[in-house]
Amino acid sequence: MAQKKKGTKKVTRPSSSSSKFAFWIIGLIAIAIIGFIFLANNQKSDDTAKEEIDYANQPFLGEESAPVSIVEFGDYKCPNCKNFADNVVPLVVKEFVDTGKAKFYYFHYPFINVDSERTAKFSEAVYHELGNDKFWEFHELIYDKQPEDTRYEKVDVFTEDFLTETLEEIANKEEVNKVVAYFDTKAPEDAWKSDEALGGKLGVSGTPTVFVNGKRFDGQTMEDLNKLVEEAAKEKGNE
Repeated sequence: MAQKKKGTKKVTRPSSSSSKFAFWIIGLIAIAIIGFIFLANNQKSDDTAKEEIDYANQPFLGEESAPVSIVEFGDYKCPNCKNFADNVVPLVVKEFVDTGKAKFYYFHYPFINVDSERTAKFSEAVYHELGNDKFWEFHELIYDKQPEDTRYEKVDVFTEDFLTETLEEIANKEEVNKVVAYFDTKAPEDAWKSDEALGGKLGVSGTPTVFVNGKRFDGQTMEDLNKLVEEAAKEKGNE
């Protein structure tokens, strides 16, 4: 997990026809990645403690009726978040989202540099102006474009021009103009800052950090995550 360095929303999903056995075989490949991400999280949560999360007006994958809400706090310039987006999120979608067990949300927690904040603000503008589907297209494209140079943290890469050109790959001129105009207002900045403030209250200290129905995930494998999702679904059924 990238550690914090300063104190300061439905898309076409992959087919779920493959067997659960195949999923877990693939899952074994991701275990090392998941372990690396979450072992780096030194602030363990109280297993019995939960925090209220407002999911309204947040981008998500899945059916609104799904009983469990999985939340990722992420930063578009965080390399661990890219690993998570590339290797873990597809498994989460296959096992939990496509089966109707859960919805998957993305909340912004930008902290690496000004690029992080600018991209969070721009993606909020995309979500507000173009909707949930286009947000996820943009979200995936940005992670695809995350630079590999290990020195990138100190360099401005995700400039406004770059973000606009990236959006032009998936949106028409009118849509792009709407997003850029909204980006120039204070509203999308307030939106990502609201995410960041929530993360602070929840004890997020780095990215990616995951919560399941408000309970922080501190496990290391997909099996651990499956267990937490199943527990959350049972608890939801008892409400």
